Amino acid sequence: MATDSASRKVIPIRPVKSDAQDLPQLSLVEKTVKVVPRSVWGPFARLRWLMVWVTQIVFYGLPWLQWNGRQAVLFDLAERRFYVFGLVLHPQDFIYLAVLLIVAALALFFFTAIAGRLWCGYACPQTVYTEIFMWVERHTEGDRQARMRLDAAPWGPRKLARKGSKHLVWMAIALVTGLTFVGYFSSIQGLLSELLRFSFSAWEWFWILFYGLATYGNAGFLREQICKHMCPYARFQSALIDMDSMVIAYDERRGESRGARSRGADPAALGLGDCIDCTLCVQVCPTGIDIRKGLQNECIACAACIDVCDQVMEKMDYPKGLIRYTSGNGLVQQHSARQIMRRINRPRVWIYGALLVLVCGAFAYNLTTRTHFSVDVIKDRGTLAREVGQGEIENVYRLQIINGLEQAQRYHVSVRGLPGLHISTDANLAVPAIGIASLPIRLTLPPEVAALHRGKTLPIAFEVRSAAEGGHESRQEKSTFYVLP
Repeated sequence: MATDSASRKVIPIRPVKSDAQDLPQLSLVEKTVKVVPRSVWGPFARLRWLMVWVTQIVFYGLPWLQWNGRQAVLFDLAERRFYVFGLVLHPQDFIYLAVLLIVAALALFFFTAIAGRLWCGYACPQTVYTEIFMWVERHTEGDRQARMRLDAAPWGPRKLARKGSKHLVWMAIALVTGLTFVGYFSSIQGLLSELLRFSFSAWEWFWILFYGLATYGNAGFLREQICKHMCPYARFQSALIDMDSMVIAYDERRGESRGARSRGADPAALGLGDCIDCTLCVQVCPTGIDIRKGLQNECIACAACIDVCDQVMEKMDYPKGLIRYTSGNGLVQQHSARQIMRRINRPRVWIYGALLVLVCGAFAYNLTTRTHFSVDVIKDRGTLAREVGQGEIENVYRLQIINGLEQAQRYHVSVRGLPGLHISTDANLAVPAIGIASLPIRLTLPPEVAALHRGKTLPIAFEVRSAAEGGHESRQEKSTFYVLP
């Protein structure tokens, strides 16, 4: 054992003096680089701004529309009534909201399978408000290079004025957005009068400031971080698209090898592709990615890179489409536009489309055939049945009728299910517009019929009829009649 210990080599450990500044600094958190996108104009930019105008006209204008003397679209949480033009919904109609969410999900799946992230690129509120806020930023601070120089410059009156004016406009847009959002749940005209008196309720203050702050922070500061790290759509889009889905892609076969050259130079003679490596496609990208590295989950399909690349190709007298809408198979196999469009007709698209049409059809049919009132039958639990008169059996009920129309209505109640069963109280009820009323009902069964059903619980049905606009409507509600033993 002593010999073995002596034959081993011992490596001494000695302390070494070192400057801590020379050691590499490691971090588990990636440093976020601010994305400063360059402005671009072209066909897809015009389409994007068209969607900005359409969505904002609808969002800001819808609360001001009037219908039958009231706000056309109003989700009145205090009264638990939801007005959508001529449609009045109550909490028990919550199923319609669930169906609308299913329709929205199926529409997202359908359009993603066809052409990728169309929602993200043109209609998502994050994209729309980021576009608006960047427009304000460009008009107060300048385009990309001017904004970068301003950020790097020391603080002074000029920088303070430009930055301050930008944030003042941002805050104004955000507060108007918050006020409009609350206007869908509380009368927008009432909110405007409260604004002039500065007399919002606590909840109105909270939601106006909360939604306004969310708009200000998301569109002004977080921007691409929402799309890259917080939005779940980027994570599951790969399950919705395939090699025949239309996506934005860089034609590597045509573009490589990259390299700068003069305008009149022949790229083939230089051994270069059509890409001049100007990096403008990276500069205009709102999420800061390089589309030349392939499709990435950060890409929101805004097509800004297509617009700027086509402009560069036009200046270089090269064919457009180095970056374009195409499919994976179309890019690899160099399909024509007609071949790419033909591949839209495939099982994935048919399945999503069929489900979307089916759910939308069922939703529309249910809305158009629904009655404008609802009935609840509540049986008296205190006394299930009692004998009255000359051996007649009586059961007591309470009918609650909800009138969904904006005009007062009268309803008539009848009953069927047993021979001789009749209503021994007033069977008519007047219900105010968008109101609820109750009607006590006493049902009486003759003694000769009751003798045949002693101790039994028998099924019956109430029929409620109304004289609604456009014709009579009726509803049937099942219940039971108990006969004493």
